[in-house]
Amino acid sequence: MKKSVTAYLLVIAGLLLLAGSLYLIRTVQDPQGIMRTLPYICIGLGSGVFGSGMGELIGRRALKQSPATAKELEINKNDERNIAIATRAKAKAYDMMVYIFGALMLALALMETELTVVLLLVFAYLFTIGYGIYYRFKYDREM
Repeated sequence: MKKSVTAYLLVIAGLLLLAGSLYLIRTVQDPQGIMRTLPYICIGLGSGVFGSGMGELIGRRALKQSPATAKELEINKNDERNIAIATRAKAKAYDMMVYIFGALMLALALMETELTVVLLLVFAYLFTIGYGIYYRFKYDREM
């Protein structure tokens, strides 16, 4: 599917989510259970999806009107220095995340938070660490 079609679909999906959530807020008189939060979750998701699609469409239109700027952005995007900087920033963020999530898990456990919340965080943490180890070994064999 073309990128412009995807952007238009994102805009439409965002508007539909927003309209559906507003309809739910207006029509449901006494919400119970998940219906108390579902409309507001749909508002958040709809706003994000709509903003993403519109940003893509506006950016594409702006670049279409200025081919020199589009070419300059493409060069900057593929520049080895910029790629190295982005990769290094991601590595630093990953290193910081390991310590932050470890401290957060410990704090939640000490506060006697519900066990499922702590276990979900632990599994996500271990999955991320395992993912990093897997790619470390993969890249180590390649290089």
